[in-house]
Amino acid sequence: MSKSKRSGSDAGKLQPGSPSDPVPFGKYFLHGLIARGGMAEVYRARLRTTEKKEEMLAIKVMRPQLAREARFVDMFNREGQLAMLLRSQAIVRTEEVGRIEGRHYIAMEYIGGRDLTQLLRRCQETNQRIPVPHAVYIAAGIAAGLEFAHNLQGNDGRPLNIVNRDVSPSNVRLSYEGEVKLLDFGIAQALMKFTSEIGVLKGKFSYMSPEQIRGMPLDARTDVFSAGIILHEMLTTEKLFRGDTEFALMEKVRKAEIPPPSRFNRRVNEALDKIVLKALARDVSKRYQSAAEYNADLTKLLEGYRFDPKELRQFMRQTFRKEYAKEHEDTSTALSSLPLEEQRALDAAAAENTRDTAPKSVPVVNAATSAPSTSSKVPTPQQVADAPPPEKKGFWSRFKKRK
Repeated sequence: MSKSKRSGSDAGKLQPGSPSDPVPFGKYFLHGLIARGGMAEVYRARLRTTEKKEEMLAIKVMRPQLAREARFVDMFNREGQLAMLLRSQAIVRTEEVGRIEGRHYIAMEYIGGRDLTQLLRRCQETNQRIPVPHAVYIAAGIAAGLEFAHNLQGNDGRPLNIVNRDVSPSNVRLSYEGEVKLLDFGIAQALMKFTSEIGVLKGKFSYMSPEQIRGMPLDARTDVFSAGIILHEMLTTEKLFRGDTEFALMEKVRKAEIPPPSRFNRRVNEALDKIVLKALARDVSKRYQSAAEYNADLTKLLEGYRFDPKELRQFMRQTFRKEYAKEHEDTSTALSSLPLEEQRALDAAAAENTRDTAPKSVPVVNAATSAPSTSSKVPTPQQVADAPPPEKKGFWSRFKKRK
């Protein structure tokens, strides 16, 4: 029996499936749990139909306990619809928002890779740094995603005034192909409204702006500050804001006393120091006034490095060598696998079809008698040797008759 089969006490639990044994979920196959958060669980998936068969998806399924409250469901669906408008190469694409078997879900493109938190942790564990050009390239990708979202307009041509409010390394996805994409952009605002109830904010104070910590009105510049924190940490491989207590941490964010990253990394030049410190200005009027302005300075600086995006691809695959190999294997398996029961049924049908269409046996000529044999079995050389000689006809048979 398939391991992913529902039974007993876990019958009401959504089964995750696996790359080799997927579980049907509406029009999708689930191929395993890949992430779990305060609001939802995320599964690797693909469509059950042949359409887009070669494309993997990520299905985010809302936690059942939150789905019992209408406000969370409304928020989840509304912000999922907003995410579908964010069609940018720098933002993870949202495909669909819906409900299957009473479970609310958001279907997104699947990005094989790791998030920036995992990259920073691996660098700390291996005592290495993200190369400066790579860090600038990632920062520019983050800025590009923010720029697109901040400038997005509705159908009426009016700006939607989207502010992410949750720009952090865990929401930056780095693919094994060298792509940089913002994740969960569409639901970030809604998450912030209910953080104390679903435990999302815990640990995120260190990526907030001073005005956000104070509870002041926010605009796009708060996202620029958060993006600046990420760049600082990529260059130094150290947390910018930390504290022994939550209050101490919040106080450091309020003060926003920022050391230049060159103090920790001699490869950081003066121009990059200025960009980081401007993004992290405590006074919003002295900060970059838009993500576009911030992105322009990063892109200009990046040109001097003559950076090729293939370098990030190589860096990711080398840094996560085993994980990349496992990702490649799991994806290949998932794209061709079916639930065990369905695969067995298909195999049985194929075997039956083979028997029905197989050619009938043809009588073979017996080598000893030169006569058609009733058996399809071919005689062995020994059997041929032991067989009596065939009766000769012609001259000798006529001679015997005359005699």
